[in-house]
Amino acid sequence: MTDTRLNHRAEGPASAPPLLLGPSLGTSYALWDRVAPELSLTHRVIRWDLPGHGGSAADLIGPGATVGDLAHLVLALADSLGIERFAYAGVSLGGAVGLQLAVHHPQRVSSLAVICSSAHFNGSKPWQERAARVRSEGLDQLADGAGARWFTSGFTVPELVQDHRDADPDAYAACCDALAAFDLRERLAEISAPTLLVAGREDPATPPAHLREIADAVPGAALVEIPGASHLAPAQCPEAVLTALRAHFDGGAKRGMEVRREVLGDAHVDRAQARQTPFTARFQDFISRYAWGEIWTDPTLSRRERSMITLTALVAHGHYDELAMHVRAARRNGLTPEEIGAVLLQTAVYCGVPAANSAFAAAQRVLAEEDGSEG
Repeated sequence: MTDTRLNHRAEGPASAPPLLLGPSLGTSYALWDRVAPELSLTHRVIRWDLPGHGGSAADLIGPGATVGDLAHLVLALADSLGIERFAYAGVSLGGAVGLQLAVHHPQRVSSLAVICSSAHFNGSKPWQERAARVRSEGLDQLADGAGARWFTSGFTVPELVQDHRDADPDAYAACCDALAAFDLRERLAEISAPTLLVAGREDPATPPAHLREIADAVPGAALVEIPGASHLAPAQCPEAVLTALRAHFDGGAKRGMEVRREVLGDAHVDRAQARQTPFTARFQDFISRYAWGEIWTDPTLSRRERSMITLTALVAHGHYDELAMHVRAARRNGLTPEEIGAVLLQTAVYCGVPAANSAFAAAQRVLAEEDGSEG
């Protein structure tokens, strides 16, 4: 029995915020192979195939299809997975689907990224001609030139070119029909979801001017241009695309910095930020995003409990400078000096007396400083 849903791949924790990823015409969800695994660390990533591409059935759309039809297929997929509201990123035709969703179904889209795409695709005639050519000749000849259309000179991804060759011609032509009819320029100002536009600076199909046009029309939208990237930026420049998408979709770093300040104090965090260099910047972002933005914000354990666990771990590994910092954090998290002492006494049993002895000395200095400051 043919699946009436779009073929898709789910990655990441089922409880994480959902993020749907849409492909370009002629590609499968493999377009996201070098980006999706990293995004799935913080999101429930659902990447999908266009009709007749990858594993999606060709008869999900037919002649005269519209981008609205594709958007309804995406919504049906989300519904089948129990996803009511989601973040969305899409490339080219996949990006057009994202714009369609944001305009016509704003209650479903929490945040939007449009990559190497447009609010219109240079008029209907070129796409009508391509659809007619594919219906009469198939895809082989068109696929031969796919690499040149998608990537800069000297770069290619053979698997994606093969996806183009393997696509169903009728479904591909129907997607061309959808691109021919697509023009949302007059509706862009209605988009309310936080929106990011990502342009490939070397993209001949949807040049940066197309993305800039959207950014200028959508309230509060941001635009990022990626040097050296052509039309399929997630495949050619995955790290740059990943950095842009993380900054847009992942509130973990911002929330993490807030929690880091609450637990460690502004003075400590300000000192760490002042010492930051280009060499250490990614590590500082890693700490804020994962340690503070994910672990310390998990409500399963209270901050008091996390402080006790952290103190024990630091004693076990002999990290006494860090221990002093986290004794102060433990006081902010509500532990009394007596409770801190009890934690350190516990470490004497399981981590060793010498380790606990050093830990008590470090903690005593911190607590004495606090007593002095309170006097």
